[in-house]
Amino acid sequence: MIEDNFILREPLLDPKQKVIGFQFSWLQRDPSADVSLPDLDHLLEFVAGHLNNDEKGFLLGDSLLFLEAAPELLAAEGLKLFPPKNTVLILHKKYFATEGTLDAVKRLRLLGYGICLRGAEVTTLERSFFAYVTHIEVKLNASNFASQAKVYGSLKQSSVKMVARNVSTWQDYDACSALGLDSFVGKLHLTPRPSSAPKTLNSSQTTILQLMEMVRKNADIQQLELVVKRDPTLAYKLLRYINSAGFGLRTEVQSLKHAVQMLGYSPLYRWLTVLLATASTSGYSPVLLETAIVRGRFAEILGQMKMSKVEAENLFVAGMFSLLDRLLGLPMQDVLASIQLPEVVTEALISRSGLYGPYLALAEACELNSSLVGSLAESVKISSEDLNAAHLAALVWAKNIVAA
Repeated sequence: MIEDNFILREPLLDPKQKVIGFQFSWLQRDPSADVSLPDLDHLLEFVAGHLNNDEKGFLLGDSLLFLEAAPELLAAEGLKLFPPKNTVLILHKKYFATEGTLDAVKRLRLLGYGICLRGAEVTTLERSFFAYVTHIEVKLNASNFASQAKVYGSLKQSSVKMVARNVSTWQDYDACSALGLDSFVGKLHLTPRPSSAPKTLNSSQTTILQLMEMVRKNADIQQLELVVKRDPTLAYKLLRYINSAGFGLRTEVQSLKHAVQMLGYSPLYRWLTVLLATASTSGYSPVLLETAIVRGRFAEILGQMKMSKVEAENLFVAGMFSLLDRLLGLPMQDVLASIQLPEVVTEALISRSGLYGPYLALAEACELNSSLVGSLAESVKISSEDLNAAHLAALVWAKNIVAA
């Protein structure tokens, strides 16, 4: 089953812009192919195997996982491998018409799993559904905002949480948030938050760019330390990222000099890229930053399968830079003019071409629900199993970085 499916994801936001989880969907190579219960079990076991650890438990912490489901999936043994409190199954209203599905829903609810109702007309929704579901999908209709506000206000009195789908602008997000909706799914992970701040690099970003150029040229560590001392906060944040669980170091790094001695210059460059993004005051949003980190790590892991360590590390930088224009609130050409990048990285950023372009495009496609995922994976000779494993590993890694 995992050989015939690609995992696609969309982040889930709360009213405070925090990423509280992900919605997973499955893209089949052959959309018309039948899916058996053993196939579903295999798929669930694969995903759970990459998101659970015998010692650490669920590797995405308190994140919620919304899984698109059909009645067959409700009976899959592999579902038991997912922590009930973190798992919500999205089920279309049409499936509730059968007694077998209702029985399965009741059983899963008793075990603590969430159920999200899809395809229901909220304005005429029968309250009897509320006994079976924890969440309900709603869609914002800007032309009928007043009546929607009344309906959502009524729903807010119940225990059912409202999930807004297709929220593609921050204006819609603010409107839904004002209506009391609980979480949001849309294209906000690729959209800068509108800001009145001037679209120029701030002093911290200027310092970081200087450090990146010095690292690229292997400048003396004492020179690097002199620059870092201008902004003590940068040094603190840099060491916090390096010591995060995402890097897997056994010894805590105490200083910039210690970091260079242990890691070398190349890994230091990647962390400066992350710092550059987090230092933004224009267009910044937590979900955009997390998406950039996931994309960078995802592309890097894919590259590790086919190229050298240094080349794969360059893919991380390409992934981060691919969203840096939105994070910084600057045109891509301005971002590229501010720092010298390898030509192969620039090719990938500008046209998704060259050595790195296909890997970056592939990582990008998995967050766009793109039908091109299969053909892109074939172009770089990466199996769906390896692609899905890299995707899940990147999510776990990024969660550790963001939590640092």
